[in-house]
Amino acid sequence: MGENRKLRVAAIGVGSLGRHHGRNYAELAAEGRVEMFGVCDVNAETAATIAADNKCDSFTNWRDLLGKVDVVSVATPTETHCEIACAFLESGVHVLVEKPIALTLDEADKMIAAAEKSGAKLMVGQLERFNPAMVALRPHITKPLYFEIHRVSPFPNRSLDVDVVLDVMIHDLDAIQWLVGENVKVSEIRAVGIPVISDKVDAANARIEFENGAVANITASRIGTDKIRKTRFYQTGSYVVLDYGTKFASVTSLNPEAAHPLLGISINRLEINDVEPLRAEITAFLDSVEHDAQPPVTGEDGRRALALAVGVLEKIEEHINRLRQQN
Repeated sequence: MGENRKLRVAAIGVGSLGRHHGRNYAELAAEGRVEMFGVCDVNAETAATIAADNKCDSFTNWRDLLGKVDVVSVATPTETHCEIACAFLESGVHVLVEKPIALTLDEADKMIAAAEKSGAKLMVGQLERFNPAMVALRPHITKPLYFEIHRVSPFPNRSLDVDVVLDVMIHDLDAIQWLVGENVKVSEIRAVGIPVISDKVDAANARIEFENGAVANITASRIGTDKIRKTRFYQTGSYVVLDYGTKFASVTSLNPEAAHPLLGISINRLEINDVEPLRAEITAFLDSVEHDAQPPVTGEDGRRALALAVGVLEKIEEHINRLRQQN
């Protein structure tokens, strides 16, 4: 690629989430950052509509983009991630793939290997890392020891190709490993979950213990009436509240200058730079491509979150089997 040529970008899969990838690329193109080449979707009408909105070409077969673009976002059903991502990575195209990275760990390994072999960048869209509340909070995190996490959403009006663990809980599975420490191993997983109104697990709870003593209790549901995306955790000297939905973060701690401990509670409501998380994610990905730097969420990071999700699902399956035996 010539030094002065803009990156040619495309969004593959422009449904409920992928269309926002397309919109952000188009906005970046209008700002002169990239060249918006096209959008692709198996639904020709959807592809044409999103292409018209973003003033670019539409495609229904992702293979037609091979050799024509430098960067793609892949927001297709999870079962297709590996095939599509590997095809582009093997041809030297940089790939931002939506979470989860893949359906299986073997597929994730193939994607990571394809990126390593070609030198193309592979980044996984763990969006909550780019939420302004998390960005503001990250410098205040020391050693989290106990998490209480609730993530509840109304039943989604979109494809349900995966269960609630891979669809929703994986945000928090990634976050806790990132915050506890990527080199800290999980020592125990306990989990329960049930299908409610689909043929996959719609509501789940997981208790995850780490070798350093940290514990996370996570509840995830996609059949709620309200949207809740709240994390609370404790670390030595402080209590942290993080609300992804309202983009709020606070750190409560003792004020060492107070005359009495009971009078020494200090609540620090963090200042939030309110930017769209997806815009921040895509911009960070493009930065890594342009500067030949490691993406902020690597393929290995995505695999780590998937591995923990697989562990949770195995425990859920054990619980479901016990319930069946009792009946």
